[in-house]
Amino acid sequence: MVLYTISEVANELGVSDDTIRRWEKKGLIKSTRSSQNYRQFNIDEIRRVHDKVSGNHKGNNYKILKTNKSKYTAIDLFAGAGGTALGLENAGIKHLMLNEFDKKAAETLRVNKPKWNVIEDDVANIDFTVYKDKVDIIEGGFPCQAFSYAGKKMGFEDARGTLFYEFARAVKEARPKIAIGENVKGLLTHENGNTLRSMVKILQDLGYDVAFKILRAQYFDVPQKRERLVIIAVRKDLGLQIFYPREKDYTISLREAIGDKPKSEGQEYSGRKKEIMELVPEGGYWRSLPVEVQKEYMMTSYYMGGGKTGMARRLAWDEPSLTLTCTPAQKQTERCHPEETRPLNVREYARIQTFPDEWKFAGSVSSQYKQIGNAVPVNLGFYMGSAARAILDQKYDPKKFELLEPVAYQEEYVHIPVQLKLVNA
Repeated sequence: MVLYTISEVANELGVSDDTIRRWEKKGLIKSTRSSQNYRQFNIDEIRRVHDKVSGNHKGNNYKILKTNKSKYTAIDLFAGAGGTALGLENAGIKHLMLNEFDKKAAETLRVNKPKWNVIEDDVANIDFTVYKDKVDIIEGGFPCQAFSYAGKKMGFEDARGTLFYEFARAVKEARPKIAIGENVKGLLTHENGNTLRSMVKILQDLGYDVAFKILRAQYFDVPQKRERLVIIAVRKDLGLQIFYPREKDYTISLREAIGDKPKSEGQEYSGRKKEIMELVPEGGYWRSLPVEVQKEYMMTSYYMGGGKTGMARRLAWDEPSLTLTCTPAQKQTERCHPEETRPLNVREYARIQTFPDEWKFAGSVSSQYKQIGNAVPVNLGFYMGSAARAILDQKYDPKKFELLEPVAYQEEYVHIPVQLKLVNA
């Protein structure tokens, strides 16, 4: 693969350097660094983006990925509406058990997969010793909570009271070959990185080699810009190398995912808000409005700093969606349809998260939005499952996977007294 500098790419495509920089900032293209620290680009990847924004893109790459079944098994914790669980199943992995505390989310799991063993209960009440040496993978998107530091060196018992503790307890009791933890990107820097370091150390103390990496969903067949921190731990006694899925050199646009405008229930705008949103062009946000309307809509926020680019935001057809939240009509994180003046509906939300159209969601409209917004995209779950299979098989394909060395923390843990609190997703 030949790589080009930003100027070479711009000249080749007849666009400005700033256009290339803007596409990279939007997460539509990627760059690597040369030995001289210059940014370099894959010209074929940028041509695809150029064709999309120019209206010359042909075909539709949106699909829900599936592969053949394997012999491997999994336990899924904090399963929610089933995004990761379905992704792992689509990657050929069979579930021995799923746990979900929320009543409506658990109902969603049972409605769609009657044969899944769904335990609707507090994870703290589950005995995982019955699965000892009987499950290959334990996966869980535990909510991130800070630990109350009792000293410089964190251990398993110090994490008590957090959902990570329950995740680690499941790993300790069941001894899976692989454990996969998934969380928000903010965990990298939470409490100056001490929370993540403590999690890694706890898994290491339990006998696992550990690596972590940010996965960007838009490069894994998901029509959405969504970043998730994925922790992979493999049992040290197995001597397994750790693989992560390698990013693709294309993205899927909103048009490919929901261009047929699937019908569904959904939220609506009130009268005045709809009038204001009518004025926002495709891909625009509050700065696209007339100044007096900006002041009316933004109120005191108009005079504060920051870009606030999520406010009065209308999505663009030829780009992946912005990260979905638990409601598409929140003022700070608006997700307005690219063409029609309305929030994205429930089915569009599900498509963007790569749930199949036949996947039903239990509860009220607001509950359905919340379940979908909180989910891991199904296709991202598929790639996580595919990487787990490759690790277990020790089949490293450099075109599909990236080899990561286990983390080796050397520094002492810094004493930071903190209260138990949640990291915002």
